[in-house]
Amino acid sequence: MGPTERRQRRGAQKRLLEACVRLEVHLESGAGELRSLQSWLRSDPDVRRTAMADVRGSAPRPGEMGTTLDMLQLVTGNGWSAASFVLALVAWRQTRPQRPRVEIHRGDTVIVLTDCSPEEIERATRALDAAAGEDRDT
Repeated sequence: MGPTERRQRRGAQKRLLEACVRLEVHLESGAGELRSLQSWLRSDPDVRRTAMADVRGSAPRPGEMGTTLDMLQLVTGNGWSAASFVLALVAWRQTRPQRPRVEIHRGDTVIVLTDCSPEEIERATRALDAAAGEDRDT
């Protein structure tokens, strides 16, 4: 592959990444639960088809050494469904002995799942869909 083809490929990859949606999922529990959630989402056909999930760390706080694995980052593409994602999160949470509080961050939007009632699920889905609409408008 020549330099021109490499530049074209990098440009296409950059445009694809810019069109993607990034979500961060934070749990009140540790990295083991994040990895469990990552595995669960990767096994869900709807989520797996439209998103990539990676456990990520943050910069160390003062007095800490190294990074802390504290979030699951999802990068979604076309065909992503907020409802499928929220339902997959709720299903995973119901399998946990200690049902952790889940925070979903999408830009300035923060959604919190605590009891996963039908009202909370609907509210989370609406908030994620609204954030997607704002992304398209900008």
